[in-house]
Amino acid sequence: MVEIRHRVGISGSAQEIYALLTTDDGLSRWWTTDSHGAGEPGSIIAFRFGEAGPDFEVLELLPHSKVVWRHSGEMPPAWKGSEVSFQLEETATQTFVNFRHYNWQHSDDFLAHCSTKWGMFMMSIKSCIETGRGYPYPDDIHIEFDEKS
Repeated sequence: MVEIRHRVGISGSAQEIYALLTTDDGLSRWWTTDSHGAGEPGSIIAFRFGEAGPDFEVLELLPHSKVVWRHSGEMPPAWKGSEVSFQLEETATQTFVNFRHYNWQHSDDFLAHCSTKWGMFMMSIKSCIETGRGYPYPDDIHIEFDEKS
């Protein structure tokens, strides 16, 4: 199995970051403005990027420490069976977000595309906490991916 990993230090508390990962309002501030369904384990969060987007089931919530989602749905097909985790590690001066998107079936150009986008969205979390403004879709940096090429 293949995975995407990122580690970002943020000048903010684990509590602040956890709220961005576990509420509709928080999620809409850094990933996509059309986010709904956040809640307790078993909840399905719908993330829309225009007309379509992935759904994730909330698997695990450890307050101010860990968030785990499992892809739930058909879009995008390469994400079927994959999981996303955010492990928060608070120190005296910052909080590290240790991000993983794992259980990919294979490494390809789409995985590289998603790795780049996840990295940009991790920086959106950082900006959201440190400046008060994230860069969620549709205000994110757009990169193109064409599955036919």
